[in-house]
Amino acid sequence: MAYLIRFSPLKYNSFLLSIFLQRLPFKCYFYAMIKTTLIWLCSLTLYTNLQAQELRGYKVSDKIKVDGEGGWDYLTVDEKNDRLFVSHATQVQVIDLKSKKVIGVIPDTKGVHGIALAEDLNKGFISNGKDTSVTIFDLKSLKVIGKVKVTGVNPDAILYDPFSKKVFVYNGRTANATVIDAKTDKVVETIPLQGKPEFSVTDGKGKVYVNIEDKNLLTVINATTLKVEKSWPLAPGDEPTGLAFNAEGKLLYAVCGNKLMMVINSENGQVYGKMEIGDGCDGVAFDPTSNIAFASNGEGTLTAVLAKNGNHIEVLGNLTTQKGARTIAVNTVTHKIYIPAAEYEPATEPQKEGQRQRPKIKPGSFVILEITPVP
Repeated sequence: MAYLIRFSPLKYNSFLLSIFLQRLPFKCYFYAMIKTTLIWLCSLTLYTNLQAQELRGYKVSDKIKVDGEGGWDYLTVDEKNDRLFVSHATQVQVIDLKSKKVIGVIPDTKGVHGIALAEDLNKGFISNGKDTSVTIFDLKSLKVIGKVKVTGVNPDAILYDPFSKKVFVYNGRTANATVIDAKTDKVVETIPLQGKPEFSVTDGKGKVYVNIEDKNLLTVINATTLKVEKSWPLAPGDEPTGLAFNAEGKLLYAVCGNKLMMVINSENGQVYGKMEIGDGCDGVAFDPTSNIAFASNGEGTLTAVLAKNGNHIEVLGNLTTQKGARTIAVNTVTHKIYIPAAEYEPATEPQKEGQRQRPKIKPGSFVILEITPVP
């Protein structure tokens, strides 16, 4: 496995200092211990600097203002029509990426999580976590066609598989997936899973992959039989959420709650690499032109991992984004990256032990960060 290391003056000075300390003639045991500690600290500084290397070639080029209050989850790029579908509280807002204005709203999507687009059928599908349903809409007019009740609780991630013409809806609280025929809008199957499902991708050839967050597994579903074929362990990755697919390299990228991106062979589950990313990651997106997988970290960074194949994987660096910017979508035509974010009110109460407390969002602060490649 190859790794590329670029030295900045600060990193190079740390390296020289560690060499210098090793040559100091400390004879006393006490001073020798100090010497050892200093060398270790310098090595740690060098390592930390390498890990925190600033990402070159990308910049936050704009912040697209989006009206409305409340939280968000996934977003999806419509590359054909240059639009962005954004989940936001109880609605999906549609942004024209040329004018950077909201041009449409799909309402009444209570607890919205994800949006899947079936361009070949001119349909879109939205998972509504709070009313256990999927909203179906016309992709051109954005008008609602109907709603379908799912066969589980809290539908979260959602995927359209063009190979089977099926929509896979992952129910977070009942450990199963509802399968909808995208042509007829009818539920055709419920697939039991081993635990809480998270994000899902398709290889477009009959295999569907989904992260199982609470079991640290990557599950493979046969898109024809609608049965689970196998599950692969993601250790040492813990609590996998976001997932992306590299068709040419036959690689899967699973981002995990313990600040790791696991790079996996999509055919046999072999783990090729465990790459360090930022904290609070909930999404990953792959750009096939650059062969880069981007992890959006809620701590306020974007980690870029180059992976052409299983023999060449490297962390390119981190780009500063904004706190809370944890989900992501990439336009593989323009190569621009989109990440939702907002500002937060100061915490008024201390967080209780063992409880996850989300800070209150400042009114009117919701934006979409646009990240653009630069020469």
